Amino acid sequence: MKSIGFAVNETVNCDCCPPYAVLTVYDFLAVHSFMNIDTPTVPAELREWLDGRRPSGCQGYDLTLVAGDASPRQYWRVLWHCEELGSGHSAMAVVSPSTEKNPEFLQVRALLESASIRVPHLLDADLKRGLLLLEDLGNDTLWPMLSEYTVDAWYGMALALLATMTAIDAKVHALPQYHAGVLQVEIYLFAEWFVPQLLGLPIDDAALKCLDAFSQVLCANAAEQPQVVVHRDFHSRNLMCLKTGGLAVIDFQDAVVGPVTYDPVSLLKDCYIHWPRTRQIAWLKDYQQSLEERGLIPRVSSGTFARWFDLMGLQRHIKVLGIFSRLALRDGKRRYLNDLPLALAYVEEALALYASTEPIIAQFHGWFSSIVMPACRAQAWYRRIELHEIGT
Repeated sequence: MKSIGFAVNETVNCDCCPPYAVLTVYDFLAVHSFMNIDTPTVPAELREWLDGRRPSGCQGYDLTLVAGDASPRQYWRVLWHCEELGSGHSAMAVVSPSTEKNPEFLQVRALLESASIRVPHLLDADLKRGLLLLEDLGNDTLWPMLSEYTVDAWYGMALALLATMTAIDAKVHALPQYHAGVLQVEIYLFAEWFVPQLLGLPIDDAALKCLDAFSQVLCANAAEQPQVVVHRDFHSRNLMCLKTGGLAVIDFQDAVVGPVTYDPVSLLKDCYIHWPRTRQIAWLKDYQQSLEERGLIPRVSSGTFARWFDLMGLQRHIKVLGIFSRLALRDGKRRYLNDLPLALAYVEEALALYASTEPIIAQFHGWFSSIVMPACRAQAWYRRIELHEIGT
């Protein structure tokens, strides 16, 4: 194999990846499977469990580790050796520790499936052992399929899925509430992990007071919105492109009842790919109109809905700065540092949009710009990302 001589935080271009993707060399290597990260041994318990679940006539199976997510879960592709089923018949085995939300995964999967939202079919489960056997949806997430020519069609499909999810009656399902207490805990991950531990900055009483006032504005913004079923991590790497041409949803175990703009901002201000603000707002207006026409939310002005969206994005991306820092520092998953610059760019954009009209946001903007950003620019992982048509 030809050697590759560049730093892991250097950005690269790739013909088969989205043009607006924030692609570092680490991402490039991972996407193209050039990186042979230490592969864990197949758990003996998983083999024992699968041995008793072979389809009729199967002589055996092969297991291949599939790239996982930010959690401790492991995903193993099971390729069955079955003449009757033909070659290529597979399933996805998940080894999910008891620390993960395994009952919630099954509950939300059934809820979404009952609403005709495409999710992996459940083949078998043993919650006591933390083992799941699911339909194999393949390798094609939405992320690499996106381009300036395809994004309208794909996002139209994804937003239609969200509208279907919004139509689920949140009152009759026992999903947790995404209330102010939870939102504030998420915001304070920024103050716990990103600022003091990653950047090495002290947080004095004045900074904490500023952050507290800022978090109250963000929580109030969330509370005034219609409350609907929220996936909570609805972005291009959690949507699977099916051979039939549709989209399936994965990684939904954290679903809650929360603000109507949370999932749209997760998609349209994706932490792994960005689009011009003019396109974000156009997609958002279409989505708002579709919800209102179906009677799923009360009618509000497009300006109100956009403010809900932008401030919800501020909450999410402030949280992401804390979570990605924790993943890098506590869990040793340092590749997440490469995703911090885009989250920072989203935060800077939203703060600039509202600082002139909202004093508390202006105060936080001043602290963030004068104290936090200079420390970010001194980091090895930092690179400036220019968001297109900011403020349009």
